[in-house]
Amino acid sequence: MTQPNELIQQFQAGDQKSFSRLYTMYSEALFGIIFSVVHEETTSEEVLQDTFIKIWDNRESYDIDKGRFFTWMLNIARNTAIDKTRSKDYKNSRKNLHPENFVDIFETTDSLNRKTNTIGIKKFIDVLKPVCKKLIDLLIFKGFTHKDAAKEMEIPLGTLKTKNRACLKELRTVVLR
Repeated sequence: MTQPNELIQQFQAGDQKSFSRLYTMYSEALFGIIFSVVHEETTSEEVLQDTFIKIWDNRESYDIDKGRFFTWMLNIARNTAIDKTRSKDYKNSRKNLHPENFVDIFETTDSLNRKTNTIGIKKFIDVLKPVCKKLIDLLIFKGFTHKDAAKEMEIPLGTLKTKNRACLKELRTVVLR
């Protein structure tokens, strides 16, 4: 998918119609990312709205020369979702809920496949090395910090960061082919 540069420039200039079009184009994919972190539809919808408010408020900070617009929005969505799961209110609301609502406790082995299908990148993830699949699953889809992911994978933090950079480089190469 080509980046809609003209639409992005109109949006950055404060055009509400272009913002509405961008919402229509990207909201479903961003919701998939948010839901994969939050695991609750109502909360995911709230986080999606918060995400688009942040996107609007920070529209002038996006630099077309530094990266793709979708990646910029995806990072805002993912970080907003992670912030939500770390908030005291969210943690308190999750107490005493059914175990299936807790992140990663009873997930099946195909959770990564379901999540990548949600945002349409399964075909890119499938060709990566198993360690890269695991890293992307932990860091991007499950919202782990680098420290938590290193503990989960039982490797040193520096090693995890090095592997993560290599995996993201590999994913970038696969996507841009």
